[in-house]
Amino acid sequence: MQISSKTASEIDEFQEKKNLKTLEAIFFVSGRFLTMREIVALSNFNPIVVGNLIEKLKEKYDGADSAIEIVKKNSTWKMDVRQEFSYIINKLATGKSEFTKAEQKTLAIIAFKQPVKQSVIIKIRGNKAYEHIKKFTELNLIKKKRISHTYEISLSDDFYDYFGVAESQDLEEGLD
Repeated sequence: MQISSKTASEIDEFQEKKNLKTLEAIFFVSGRFLTMREIVALSNFNPIVVGNLIEKLKEKYDGADSAIEIVKKNSTWKMDVRQEFSYIINKLATGKSEFTKAEQKTLAIIAFKQPVKQSVIIKIRGNKAYEHIKKFTELNLIKKKRISHTYEISLSDDFYDYFGVAESQDLEEGLD
């Protein structure tokens, strides 16, 4: 049996559709930002294939006038609801949070007191706050600037995007 070029391209197209569905399922179930290494490990695709599939998924959601999008942040990717629909998510989000209560409290203190020295946060929240600060830095939610033996911590622009809130100046005006 001989495979024609048309049959070969149909097989390639079928395989690509299957691979796109696999990547889509990975993003959907994970619910968090994934590194290339994690995606490769979960999908068993090579990084070049993964990169091409991510671009095709982005195009699919951008072109479909969808409430879903593929978001890239610091060489990680995530399937997410577009910002204009975040109000719906906030209504539904009653279960497990992406952050523990302790992490939420630490982040709230940073948001309220920024810019704030890391040593002050540790005094308020205890040694576990080092782990919280490390996580927030990895997610690029905060900025750290070395000052003497400690860091000055403030919220990054990504914090405002991530939580769908206005810049700090607008927040302060809302408290008046």
